[in-house]
Amino acid sequence: MYALPNMDLWKGRTDSLIDKDEFRIHQIVKDNQTTSANNTCGIIGFSCEEGVRRNKGRLGSKEAPNEIRKSLSSLSWHGQSADSLVDFGNIICENQQLEAAQAELGSHVEKILSKNMFPVILGGGHETFYGHYLGIRSSVGPNAKIGILNIDAHFDLRSYEEITSSGTMFKQILDNDHQASYLPIGIQRYGNTKKLFDTATTLGCSWILEEELVDENSEENENKILNFINQHDYIILTLCMDVINASEAPGVSAPSSFGLSGKMVRQLIRKITSHTKTISFDICEVNPSLDCDNRTVKLAANLINEVFMCVERRLAI
Repeated sequence: MYALPNMDLWKGRTDSLIDKDEFRIHQIVKDNQTTSANNTCGIIGFSCEEGVRRNKGRLGSKEAPNEIRKSLSSLSWHGQSADSLVDFGNIICENQQLEAAQAELGSHVEKILSKNMFPVILGGGHETFYGHYLGIRSSVGPNAKIGILNIDAHFDLRSYEEITSSGTMFKQILDNDHQASYLPIGIQRYGNTKKLFDTATTLGCSWILEEELVDENSEENENKILNFINQHDYIILTLCMDVINASEAPGVSAPSSFGLSGKMVRQLIRKITSHTKTISFDICEVNPSLDCDNRTVKLAANLINEVFMCVERRLAI
């Protein structure tokens, strides 16, 4: 089900009503009835945790899109345009109809792209990504080479023979779309079974382990990511918040004891979304019901703001 944007969520401190240099994000966001040539990012929420339920995870991520909006609201705006952000509302998964909700999300992602905006999708469980992908593929056509960059502790390459879930979507895509490739970044060695590593190999995937990112080989990893980007026509970036250390992101279904730092994830986001081939972004697995002091929601909001800034700077060049 589609729900129109609730602009009452966008509220916070106001330092000035006229000086745009004092604006905060809640003063920038417009609803989807008000669009212009200067709009750069279209925000769409995916209020869904059905994939997490099917994957036997901890529930609560369906509340994330609106909670993230609230946290974004009071962040100071450092963009060039006061017309940059448009809220397109939420897709709500009802009656466990995950596949229908994913298809509906895809149609809205395609709509945002048709307006020459950069889609920013607020999940939801990581099943969000399949709907995200459907919209991109429909928009760019069947022959374009799509590269999927997933900042995540997990491969999410489980079998979907019995049922799809938040752990199957990348295998769903790779099995059926031979113009798509996949590079996960931040994989936890002991958070994935040997079978999942074998599945990744069988599907022709490479990966970057969490421990490789924190070692002294950053140039090698940067080159691996850049080479992957250069091999494709378009790049989709997805972030699963469970890749971040549990001390910084406790509000996720599967916290990571040896996760990446928020600063490292910010650096990855900056580099990837600054590239002109990156066409869209989603953030998944924020679970407000499991959060501590709103810590994970606030971190998610700040990382999304990095996307806003990178995309706006990129389009201004």
